[in-house]
This record gives sequence, C-alpha cells and structure tokens, in this order.
Amino acid sequence: MASSSNDGKSPSGATFTAPTTKTQGFKVAVVGAAGGIGQPLSLLAKQSNLVKELSLYDVAPVTPGVAADLSHINTPSKVVGYQAEQMSEALKDSDIIIVPAGVPRKPGMTRDDLFNINAGIVANIAKTAASAAPNAALLIISNPVNSTVPIVAEVLKKHGSYNKNKLFGVTTLDVVRANTFVSENQNIPVETLDVPVIGGHAGITIIPVLSNVKGAKFSKEDKEQLTHRIMFGGDEVVKAKNGGGSATLSMAYAGWQFAEKVLRAIKSEKGIIAYSYVENSQAPTQFFASPVELGKDGIAKIHPIPQLDDFEKQKLEAAVPELKNAIQKGVEFVKNQK
Repeated sequence: MASSSNDGKSPSGATFTAPTTKTQGFKVAVVGAAGGIGQPLSLLAKQSNLVKELSLYDVAPVTPGVAADLSHINTPSKVVGYQAEQMSEALKDSDIIIVPAGVPRKPGMTRDDLFNINAGIVANIAKTAASAAPNAALLIISNPVNSTVPIVAEVLKKHGSYNKNKLFGVTTLDVVRANTFVSENQNIPVETLDVPVIGGHAGITIIPVLSNVKGAKFSKEDKEQLTHRIMFGGDEVVKAKNGGGSATLSMAYAGWQFAEKVLRAIKSEKGIIAYSYVENSQAPTQFFASPVELGKDGIAKIHPIPQLDDFEKQKLEAAVPELKNAIQKGVEFVKNQK
C-alpha cells in the first residue's frame, strides 16, 4: 500500500518520477477514476494549479496505470492510484471528493434503471468518506443524481458526519448544454451565456430558465424545442454513441468546471455562484438544483431561484412529484440497508 509521502511509487509498486515543484493547492480524490468520466476529469484536474495531490481510486485494475500515465504530465501535482480495498487511504484527508463512480446508461436505459447498481456503490463511498475524510466536500456525479445525493446525505447522517453545506449534486452539464444550445439558437457568443437550470438532473426535472437569458428572443416553438433538448440532452449522446456509452467527455468537462469553482471558493475567492443540486429548505423539494454561492466551507448562501414565466412554472409543477419520488427512493434505500 502506498505511503502518503511523495515517494514516487504507486500502490502497485510501479515506480515513476514524481514532480518536485511545490504547489499551493488541495488534495482532490476522484472515485471512479478509471472510467469514461473519471479519466478525462482526472486529466483536467492534473492541469489545475489548485491541485496539490490527485488521488485516483477505482476498482478497475488499470487505476495505478492511469495514475502513472497522468504523473508524466509536467504539472506540479502528485498523482497516486488506488484500487480494490484501498478506498479509505485514497480518500483520507481529501479537501474534495469527486464521485463519477458507477455504471453508465445504455440505449433504452433510464436513470432509474441505474438505481439498484449505483445506489449501493454510492452508499459505500459515502460510508468510507464519513470516516476517512469527514470534512471533505462531496461532489456527486453518479446517476441518478436526484436519488444518489439523498443517499449520500442519509449515509453521512448515520455516521454523524453530514454537513449539508458540503454535499453537492453536480448538475453543471445541464447548464453547459443550455449555454451551447441557446448560443446556437440565438447566435449569441457562448462564452457570454450562463443559462440558469433549476430542479433536478434527469429528464423533466431539468428546468432551463430561458426567460432569464438576457438579449435572447425565443419563439414559442424555439422555447419548447430548446427546453426539451436540454432536458433530454443525455439521450442524444447515448443514441449517437449507439451502445458505446453515455456522456463522458462533456460530463468530465462540466464536473471539473464545478469542482474548480469549489476549490477557488475554498481558497477564499469571493462571489462564485454555480447551480447545484443541494439541500434547500426554501425550495419546493428537499433537494433542488439552485443558484449556490460558494465559500470556504462549502455553501455560503443559497440564492432564490430566478423568476419563472408561465411556461417554466408548468415545467416546475410537473417536475416536483418526480423529484419528491426520486428523493424518497434514495432515503428509503438507506433506511432498508442493514
């Protein structure tokens, strides 16, 4: 098993030259690091000057190899790969833990179809994090996010380490897609857009607030088509890959975009706001994708959701029962665990 010192060895014993340049950053753990999301996300993390140590965990036997591969990149952060029974060591004292672990969607598969497999995976990760890194911010990518985030919350509560300000469901991909699709539709530079997307992270629970986009003029048809495309953008990728997987590269990009904001806020940068699926007592459901102001200790403030027009209010009304069911499903899963 690898030591926590920078000894240039992976847990498998493979030796590689570790960077010696000191960096003022944080320990970032990626759980599911050898997967389709985990590998490109880890590559993005390796490029960040906010990362001092990149801890990669996966059950896959290639994980030490992924770590060795990334360690050859000439950026200062140290990379260590862990596998099998080494999750606790991988997570120990992490500042943030990013969780893309689990099985991906396949054609014809809904996010609910993933539940029975991914629920158990996420619950085990939460249990390990509760003891190994009780102060870490947890960024949950594993689907179905509408249920997996409540699962993590309930497991952490069982172990006395739940901090609602440090648990995030990563819904950034919905915002990324909304920005891209609106840019194409309105011929607005994509880098100037930040489309609010509220609710959840599955199908009709994803509610883009297009009425809040400054400088845009949507026809009724445009608004309906864009809203549907943003809601079901994941299906578009699943179909296009023709059985070869789901959204991995765009999810990795969006996941790291959010993670980097969390790290910048921990480093005391002010005024960072991002949309995330979090516990929100002011929302229509217990967990709700909301505009969150990030701070040194996680959530500094949850801002009110943007004002909705009648079309968006109808979408919200339809989303609420779906969200409540998904949240309850997660809560019951943990209650029924021995």
